[in-house]
Amino acid sequence: MIPIGELSRRTGVHIETIRFYERSGVLPEAQRSESGRRLYGDADVRRLTFIRHARQLGFELDAIRTMLALQEQPDASCGTVDALARQQLVAVDARIAQLTALRGELTRMIDTCAGGSVGACRIIEALAEPTALSPATAEPCSPSCAAAS
Repeated sequence: MIPIGELSRRTGVHIETIRFYERSGVLPEAQRSESGRRLYGDADVRRLTFIRHARQLGFELDAIRTMLALQEQPDASCGTVDALARQQLVAVDARIAQLTALRGELTRMIDTCAGGSVGACRIIEALAEPTALSPATAEPCSPSCAAAS
């Protein structure tokens, strides 16, 4: 059994995040030593490593809970896990499209910079101009939204 600090070092997950995962139920509540310190075993290391990797891939905690529950049923179909992974891929593609639009806007602003004084800075001016990005979400507008701006 290892204390929370060692679990954190082995998995790369911050101590407060480990405690959060316990409170949210994706990581079982730790055993306690006689002095009340949290103690973890190899199964906890594996589970937390799984959670960390899933979070790095952008999965939400509900999806991770589902996958962890399915992990306990090795003979069950992996259709649900496949569907979750496909949904996450769609979300990643959408985020890439959003970031590409943001990159284009930043590039346009930088390309107009003459390198003079802040008073004549084209980047400062461009930030005040309407764009084809919707103001609330910084996502590309629909054609009708862009035409209205």
